Amino acid sequence: MAEDASERRQDEPARADERVPLSRGLSTKLLVLTVLFITLAEVLIFLPSLANFRLSWLQERLSTAAAVGIVLVESDPASLSQEVQDDVLVALGAMALAVRDEGSSQLLVAVAMPQQIDLHVDLAGASPLAQMHEALYTLFLGGERVLRVFAPVGAGDREFELVMSEAGLRRAMVAYARNVALLSLILSAVTATLVYYAIDRVMIRPMRTMTRSMLAFAQAPDDPGRIIRASARADEIGVAERELAAMQGELQRMLVERRRLADLGLAVSKINHDMRNILAAAQLMSDRLARLKDPTARSLAPRLVRALDRAISYSEGVLAYGRTQEPPPARRRVRLRGLVEEVYALFGLDEATRIEFVNAVEPDFEVDADSDQLFRVLSNLARNAVQAMADDGESVLVRRLTIGAARTGGVSRILVEDTGPGLPQKARDNLFSAFRGSARTGGTGLGLAIAHELVRAHGGALELVESRSGHTAFAIAIPDRPLDLAQARTALRRPA
Repeated sequence: MAEDASERRQDEPARADERVPLSRGLSTKLLVLTVLFITLAEVLIFLPSLANFRLSWLQERLSTAAAVGIVLVESDPASLSQEVQDDVLVALGAMALAVRDEGSSQLLVAVAMPQQIDLHVDLAGASPLAQMHEALYTLFLGGERVLRVFAPVGAGDREFELVMSEAGLRRAMVAYARNVALLSLILSAVTATLVYYAIDRVMIRPMRTMTRSMLAFAQAPDDPGRIIRASARADEIGVAERELAAMQGELQRMLVERRRLADLGLAVSKINHDMRNILAAAQLMSDRLARLKDPTARSLAPRLVRALDRAISYSEGVLAYGRTQEPPPARRRVRLRGLVEEVYALFGLDEATRIEFVNAVEPDFEVDADSDQLFRVLSNLARNAVQAMADDGESVLVRRLTIGAARTGGVSRILVEDTGPGLPQKARDNLFSAFRGSARTGGTGLGLAIAHELVRAHGGALELVESRSGHTAFAIAIPDRPLDLAQARTALRRPA
């Protein structure tokens, strides 16, 4: 135990000084996630934007070509010299310009007709997904294809066609994509910085403060200066700070009280240990007084014996409750009737006490429990009942202690009943509370507190069923241990 405590003390400074590296901190994760999400949003916006840029660029070229084509249709195209035609097509960035009107096509201007057309682009009928696909292909793989771009321009059924190389379109799209990427990076950086700064001030810094406060408080919980100072914020962070401060303050008060109780308990244990030895010697002398022939001595001896019994019981109860922790129950199948007989033998009830003891447990009744701990539970309950009935002075009263048992499914239910005066209201209000739940003046209430703790260790429950004048009943419910299927299968496969 000392070595474990020493190791914990050595580990505490390291734990209190623990700092989260920058690479694993919430701030870094927040910044990276913000940049990624903004970049993803920019990519999702960029695809339709790029497709729209491609469509607008082609529409602009076709509109310009249509304006020239209208002039050529209204005049005589043959009147234009070859040099003028070349200048027109160079200005349009095209190889040929044609017009389709009333189902017939007419070539207006041409420099050199290509051998084949690689892609026909209908500006009026392309779907958005097809436009995005073609835009991505042009940006990353295009530039060498020959395009035939056509769409109706103006009123009527007149449709203009433009044959052009994809190289100019690709150069324009690359420049556009570069500008958008640069703008997206700047936007991502600015937005991420603003979001990071805002959330860092609103959330990360208060959380970091609370984390450091918890680590510092864990190192020295008895130091009032380690309690976090809650802010006046009205949001969830403020509530968490105030709750943490209240919890640390309450824990600190509990630790101080426990330390004082531990020191007091150690002193009481030492005093009770010595007192028990003194009382044992006094009890031997009281037994000798009971054998004297003096009537006065013989009448006073039983009272002295009862007073010494109570003092010894008090000392033993305090010593038992002062143990830091009860060992876990070593559960076995126990015949309850024999255990109840041992409890009866412990008190040595005779005709002088006028207390009747009834063992109502069936001979073959078994309970899955630790026999020693169950004996302590029954003896504490029985002792309380015997003391309560012994304090009644009337000789005509029925004094009966009954212990019975029954089984419901996998739960053993033990009933301890007496015909005493019942528990007072104060004892019922503080049931199972040490030093507060006693039914007698000068009692400690340790018997019920210890019994309750032992029953809970078995996974069961101890409850007061009834308490009135003439009848008090406590019920002990102890469930059987659940079957471990893995161990059961292993036992079945094991050779005999």
